[in-house]
Amino acid sequence: MSDASQDDSSVLGKRERGEDEPNGMSDEIGPPPADVNQDESDEDVGPMPMPAGAPGTTKKKRKVLPHERVYLEHLPSADQYYKSFMHRDALNFCVMTKTGFLITTSVDGHLKLWKKQDTGIEFVKHFRAHSSPIVGVSASADGQLFASISEDGSAKVFDVMNFDMINMFNLDYRPVACCYVHKRGQAQGLLAMRSSDQGSGTIRIYDARGDGKPLAVVDKLHRYPVHLMAYSDRFDTVISADENGFVEFWEPTEPFELPKKVPGMWKYKSTTDLYEFKKTKSVPTCITLSPDSSSFVTFSLPDRFIRIFSFITGKMTRKYDESLTAIQEMQQAGTTAYRVDDMEFGRRLALERELELPEADGRIPAMWSNAIWDESGAFVIYPTLLGIKVVNTVTNKVVRLMGKDEAVRFMNLALYQGAPAKKGFTTLAMAASANPILANKEARDPTLFCTGYKKQRFFLFTRSEPEDSKVSDRDVFNEKPTREEQSIATATITNKGGPSPLASSAVIHTTVGDIHIRLFPKQAPKAVENFVGHARSGYFEGVIFHRVIAKFMIQTGDPLGDGTGGTSIWGRDFEDEFSDDLRHDRPYTVSMANAGPNTNGSQFFITTTATPWLDKKHSIFGRVFSGLEVVHEIENVKVNKMEKPLEDIKIVNIDVD
Repeated sequence: MSDASQDDSSVLGKRERGEDEPNGMSDEIGPPPADVNQDESDEDVGPMPMPAGAPGTTKKKRKVLPHERVYLEHLPSADQYYKSFMHRDALNFCVMTKTGFLITTSVDGHLKLWKKQDTGIEFVKHFRAHSSPIVGVSASADGQLFASISEDGSAKVFDVMNFDMINMFNLDYRPVACCYVHKRGQAQGLLAMRSSDQGSGTIRIYDARGDGKPLAVVDKLHRYPVHLMAYSDRFDTVISADENGFVEFWEPTEPFELPKKVPGMWKYKSTTDLYEFKKTKSVPTCITLSPDSSSFVTFSLPDRFIRIFSFITGKMTRKYDESLTAIQEMQQAGTTAYRVDDMEFGRRLALERELELPEADGRIPAMWSNAIWDESGAFVIYPTLLGIKVVNTVTNKVVRLMGKDEAVRFMNLALYQGAPAKKGFTTLAMAASANPILANKEARDPTLFCTGYKKQRFFLFTRSEPEDSKVSDRDVFNEKPTREEQSIATATITNKGGPSPLASSAVIHTTVGDIHIRLFPKQAPKAVENFVGHARSGYFEGVIFHRVIAKFMIQTGDPLGDGTGGTSIWGRDFEDEFSDDLRHDRPYTVSMANAGPNTNGSQFFITTTATPWLDKKHSIFGRVFSGLEVVHEIENVKVNKMEKPLEDIKIVNIDVD
């Protein structure tokens, strides 16, 4: 992080009265904002733009995706994940089948089946499938079969519709990739697997319901170990990639060559862009075909590029640079899809570098990342440092960025866009009744399922934001706690003691309206006691909101009105109170302002957006549940260079209950 970013807003120091600071700025009590605007000169320096009407100024017609709004209505749109569910260990894969089943796997070899419901998902079955980490999974084109392979040399085959494991192989090698390579409705389920114990690119094809003996061996396609395969049901073609960056197309039947029955299919690789990975010395980590198999998208390492290729011509049609260098330059220039605070950006950048480091088992965590398509084939969805991007491949624009404020690095994605439930015959009276039950049957519930780096949970993004009153309910505890977790919880309960007699809510009456706050006396007893004590004594009456930063927070509680004053009800600073139950993961969080660790007095602030970089730095003791419009009205007032409103906004008094 550059030295230029170390201004007053990033310093948690208490301001000394009368002390001069560089640039007329002073240290304050309060949280650092995520972005600091700096004044720019009004003078233009550099070349002037070409005059209007000059030769060469004719603008190209922008490409437009017809019915884009309709497509976007069938995609998740929430900024925050709606629910999350647990495994006992970190997850690595999530797969959505054509039959509406979600399958999640974790590194401890466990596998879970979930069924998509009209709203949300329902747990179906849990398999302790492998004794070693799962390294590869595949679902058949018709969604009837699913396979998983493990480092212990085992392969398991599942009948998805009947929730049953129907076959298992004990291989004499360690597999690293698997893929179903049979068409829909084909009686024999063909499963292709590749070994890591050989220096060659040999691929073996098995009958998924057979005895574990290979039906065919493909050993003339690749000279280097194959680590990735994808199958096109429409063209009956397999796309495979090896660890040296070579990509091959082949039919899963003898003689395992480039398909000749596909109209317009390329014949010579020299006419395609499939050498792109070899040229850039990169390796694809995923190959995902569009719903109609007309295109496929890849993500590659170490260059971190998203590439889209035409299946028929092999030409590269789109390329998006997601490299760390590019993101750093855009962050510095302020042209990213979402501007992140410099400290938070540095943390995320360090995490991205960690993703490229091999783990103890030799696997690189970034290899779990993938890119997927929506049902229209017009949008590509993939996880990045900034969040989950939804890119319109026709207009080349990021149309959505989900999870940008979540403290999770999302990795492996799966998308559900199923059709609404059939409601049968509709009468004229039913159509005119505006019955919400009937309307719900026609409503879709598009859901994006995501794993997270080193997370024992998978996350669901829908078109609904999590309810603020039920924030703790969005993380479902569907697994029994371990002995270690039980001991920690017991110790925590013992330390908390009995129920708190403190107030549980408060109403801040201001000159522009009322703000209703729900207090957390169990998680932050001292902060709540201090706030309630000051409120009942009239300490806050007439106090102004002295620091207001749009899209960040509003701060008050200083009787001096300049950010330098205020004491606790005990006449001294009191310690911080941090709880794992409360995070700055959403707006309207009420926290103590401070000048460093354990320096809480009387000042507090209300956030207007998610501010995860403040976790474990500022004590959360409340959350606004009503009067949100008042918070935003204060947030949007005009302020001076010291971030103080030009017109005073005062606290009239505070009622507590």
